[in-house]
Amino acid sequence: MAIHVQGLQKSYQDLHVLRGVDFDVEPGSIFALLGSNGAGKTTVVKILSTLLKADAGTATVNGFDVATHAADVRESISLTGQFAAVDEILTGRENLVLVARLRHLRNPGPIADELLARFSLTDAAARRVATYSGGMRRRLDIAMSLIGNPPVIFLDEPTTGLDPQSRLEVWSSVKELAGKGTTVLLTTQYLDEAEQLADRIAILHEGRIIVTGTLAELKALLPPAKVEYVEKQPTLEDVFLALVGAGSQGA
Repeated sequence: MAIHVQGLQKSYQDLHVLRGVDFDVEPGSIFALLGSNGAGKTTVVKILSTLLKADAGTATVNGFDVATHAADVRESISLTGQFAAVDEILTGRENLVLVARLRHLRNPGPIADELLARFSLTDAAARRVATYSGGMRRRLDIAMSLIGNPPVIFLDEPTTGLDPQSRLEVWSSVKELAGKGTTVLLTTQYLDEAEQLADRIAILHEGRIIVTGTLAELKALLPPAKVEYVEKQPTLEDVFLALVGAGSQGA
């Protein structure tokens, strides 16, 4: 498994955030951790990305234990938080080149150009990021996280605050990631987002995974809803047009 989590627990004094979380993520898949605010989604991501230590339980990412091989885990992952971590003063291309240089990669220019093309940002490459839309910033942020080709990427609430069009742009980018073999762990509170993107979904509630499965498996937990015919009551507009006739409206 690309990610293996077993018995994960985390508390802050008397507040029990995680109460024994278990799940597995297959390589090259999109796994959605679905839950409301405060369910513990971000805490799970912080533990898996070595930013936080668990009180109990084990977790491995790309085969490395997050507690004993933190450096190897960090080399295997990239983390994109709830808000785009881009430099607004720089251009889109300059942001990508900067990250490539920080990662000590050769030929940062061609790396930046390939990612700009991949995320449909070539036309905006020379523009300052301050002029980008929310969706463009998020796509640039995801592109920056892919520099160095990490096998696992964490997307923590990637479409928070975005308009519908920008959300669709990000969804397309996430699907492309998995299509190229990247393992994606996605946290979200949006049901439609999990439904559109995820190969498997885990519902996290009050610090526990209450169910895990594919969308079809989760839907099968409930019986099909019966649709009953209900007579539609006429509106005042319906009454008026029926009495005076539609043709008299312009008189």
